[in-house]
This record gives sequence, structure tokens and C-alpha cells, in this order.
Amino acid sequence: MNSRARRIAISVAASMMALSLSACGVLGASETSDEASPTKGDDITVGLLLPEKENTRYEHFDYPFFKAKVAELTREQGDVKYANAEGKAAKQAAQMQQMIDEKVDVIVLDAVDAKSIGTSVERADDAGIPVIAYDRLAEGPVDAYISFDNELVGEVQGRSLVEALGGDADSSDKIVMMNGASTDPNAKQFKAGAMAELNGKVTIAQSFDTKDWKAQNAEANMIEAIEKIGLKNIAGVYSANDSMAGGVIKALEDAGVTDLPPITGQDAELTAVQRIVTGEQYMSVYKSYPQQAESAAEMAVARIQGRDIQFDALAHDKVDSPTHKGIPAQLVPVVALTQDNIEETVIADGFYKVSDICTAKYAEECAEIGLK
Repeated sequence: MNSRARRIAISVAASMMALSLSACGVLGASETSDEASPTKGDDITVGLLLPEKENTRYEHFDYPFFKAKVAELTREQGDVKYANAEGKAAKQAAQMQQMIDEKVDVIVLDAVDAKSIGTSVERADDAGIPVIAYDRLAEGPVDAYISFDNELVGEVQGRSLVEALGGDADSSDKIVMMNGASTDPNAKQFKAGAMAELNGKVTIAQSFDTKDWKAQNAEANMIEAIEKIGLKNIAGVYSANDSMAGGVIKALEDAGVTDLPPITGQDAELTAVQRIVTGEQYMSVYKSYPQQAESAAEMAVARIQGRDIQFDALAHDKVDSPTHKGIPAQLVPVVALTQDNIEETVIADGFYKVSDICTAKYAEECAEIGLK
């Protein structure tokens, strides 16, 4: 079995294990038992530090679902202190220090800069505050990590791009790679996964590490790529997320392209789903943020309440950071989102309603693909 197939098998097995444990009541962090008396009650304070607002997921999905789950698990007695760094590493470090000073019980951290925040993680550890790395694996002594299988995300994107080019893409086909920020370890994993699918099948004519993951920076990078490669020579674009895909598309359309090449994305943002409906964007990667946020809340509550059985069941994988090995982790599965499965993914899971996607502007295209 190759590494990609193994990761897929592990991801599926982990999902089935989680469902099985949940059915048995093992994952219910608020459940009581004689064998697992909590070290703290429900009156706990959980710090949640998210990295930016450029990507709509954090304010619309991660924070609300996390907060609601903590309330459910603590019988409405737990408090979530929330802060968003708005893309600034120094601001996040200050926010984390404030939470340490306020003596929150546990911190769930999605790092702006995984390396520089390591000092803050050490300070939290010194203060006896557990830190759970969320979405990005921060350096330092984190207690656990929850994210998606990031290399698998990149593989799904790369494979989808090759399929969009005909399944047997010509190695002379020129591709632009719009990777994420160099300060984000996830971006490196997405890129590695994508390259596993693209190597030998296409030519990477230009590759960018896009500062702060911002759409306007991706747009500027794409303008540079068009100038260097030539508009007609670009067969496809690997974009690591939806926000940057929007910048890529703007650059191409401003340059006069009407028949866009296949462009990938990630995060299933509403505007990206609408672009998929119109055919401007070929695909996105759908990741169940509710599942991730709720599992993170379960991990945080179980960790601080001393419910080791529940915590171990949730964090059944192991990952390594540049500073620590064998970190308990949970890797959440992902799905390639295309025109063919909008109803089975984002609509079925309650992310969006058809009416959210199929506004008057998109009504005709929605009807054409049977979305109604």
C-alpha cells in the first residue's frame, strides 16, 4: 500500500473509530463515571485564539461551533474567551499572554506564525495551562493537535487538477502554484501533497509562497506569472485556498481571459462554491469545520477536567513538530468539492442552504447543474 492510500485508509479508520467510540459514550466529555472523576467542574474558562479574518471560516464556523460545543459540554457553565489576531503574529502573542495572565484553564491555539508563537506556548506550559494546537501545529510543548490531514488535502487538490486537465495531463502543461504563507507549516504540507500528484505530469512554470494567504497578494503573484509565462500558456492553477483562488481569477479575468483554466481551492467558502457553480473555479476542498471545532472543544474540556480516556480516544494519532515528537493528534477527513457533489457536502451538512448559493445572480447556472 503506498503512502497516499495508507493515509486515506487511516483517515477512514479514524473516522469509523470516532463514530464507534461516540456511540459507546466514550467521547462524551461531559459524561460522568466512577472511573473518571473530573479534576475540575464545568465552571471552566477556555481560551480560543484564531489567526485571521481574511478566510471567512474562522468567524462563521470555527468560533461559533467551538463556543456552542463548550457550552453543551459544560452545561452552559463554561466560558470561552475568544481573540482573533487578524493576521498579526505579535498581536497573537500579546493575546496569548493576556490569557495566561488571566489564568484561563486551557488554550486552543491556531497560530499565525507556528514558529514564533513557540515562546508563548512555553510560557503557558510554565503557568500550568495546557495548549491544544488547532489547525496549525504550533511549536513548543503543545498538549495535542487537531487538524486535517494536510498532505492529503494537497493530494486531493493536485489529483483534481490533473483530472481537470484530462486525467493524463501532458508533462509540458504549464501550471502556476499559488501556495500559502511560508510562516504556516500547513502550507508546506499542502504543497508537498500536491507535488506528489503533479510531479512528472505537469510543468510547474511559476511557484509562489503567498504572504499572509491574502487574495490581493495572490492576485499580484498571478499578474507576475502571466507576464512571465504568457496568458495562453497557463494550463491550470494550483491555489492552496479559496481566498487566493479569488485573487487568481481576478488577475486572469482582468487580463482578458474568458475561458478560465482549472483552478483549485480549499475551505468551501460561499463565494468559492458560487464560482464552482459558474465554472470559474474547478474545485475546493471541503473540510468539516463543525467536526473540527467540536472535537477541539471536546479535547479541551476533557483535558482540563482530567478525563484521560476521552482525551486519548479523541487524540488517537501522533504527529511531530520541529520541537516535539509524538504529539497526540486527531486528523479530520476531507472531501474534494466540485459541481457534482455540492448537495451531498456543504448543503447536506448544513453549511449553506441552496438559497444561499443560488441567489438571483447564480440562478441560471444553478438550474443548469440541477441545484435547486
